[in-house]
Amino acid sequence: MSPEAKAKGPASYFPSIEKTYGKPVGHWLALLASMDDRKHMDMVAALKSEHKMGHGHANALVAYHRAQRKD
Repeated sequence: MSPEAKAKGPASYFPSIEKTYGKPVGHWLALLASMDDRKHMDMVAALKSEHKMGHGHANALVAYHRAQRKD
């Protein structure tokens, strides 16, 4: 992505998520794929409780993941 093209929506959180939690976004998306049977807020709660992720970061990942599933 060029410096002029800024990510929008949930993806705008990705650089901060990678820096804060030390894992690539792909790691978190794969983890969320294993929770596809859960509701949105249950997935957010799992990231917060099991991985000590902040609410905004967890919600952004879940929102992005769920939007990608709807092809």
